[in-house]
Amino acid sequence: MHQAALSANDIFLHIRVVMGMVIGLGLTRLLSGLARIVQHPNQYRLYGVHLAWVASILLALVHFWWWEFGLYQVEIWTFGTYAFIVSYAIVLFLLCALLFPDSMQDYASYEDYFYARRAWFFGLLAATYLLDVADTLVKGEAHFARFATEYLIRTPILVVLCVVAARTASKRFHTAFVIAMLAYQLSWIFRLFDTLG
Repeated sequence: MHQAALSANDIFLHIRVVMGMVIGLGLTRLLSGLARIVQHPNQYRLYGVHLAWVASILLALVHFWWWEFGLYQVEIWTFGTYAFIVSYAIVLFLLCALLFPDSMQDYASYEDYFYARRAWFFGLLAATYLLDVADTLVKGEAHFARFATEYLIRTPILVVLCVVAARTASKRFHTAFVIAMLAYQLSWIFRLFDTLG
C-alpha cells in the first residue's frame, strides 16, 4: 500500500502503537524495579539520587507520550522519520534498563551500581536532550519556533551537565543535578506542555 493511499493521521496512529510498546516496556521496567524495592526493601541499600533519577525518567516517559501527540502535524512520513522516533523511544527504554538492571548481585547497593554505570546513564541522557531538539524539528518549523530560544539555552547546558555527571562521583554534584533537573522538568511541562494544541 502506498503512502498516498493512507492519510497522515492513519500513519501517525500506526506509529503511536509502536512507540507505545517501547515506552510501555520502559514504564514496566521502572515500575517493576520500584515494586521489587517495596517487596524486598532490605535486599539492596537504597540511594536517594538513584530514586530521584527514577522519578525523573518516569516523568520523562509519561511526558514523552504526551508531547509526541504533536506528531499528528507531520504530513509526510518516511521510514527515516519513523526509525528516528522509534530510536528515541529505545534510548528512553535503555535509560530505564540502566536504572534497574536484571541483576544487582555484583553491587552492594543502588549507590554502588549508580556510580558504576553513571557514564552510560548520563551519556544516554545527554542523547535524549539532543534527540528532543531533532524530534521538535520533525514536527515542523512553527512547532520548533515555539521552543527554539529555550532549546538553544537549555540543550547545551544539559549536555554539559551530563558530561560532568558522567565523569564525577561527587555526591553533592549528583544530588544538586537531579534536584535541579526534576524542578526544571516540572517547570518545562507546566509552562509549555500543560495543554495540547
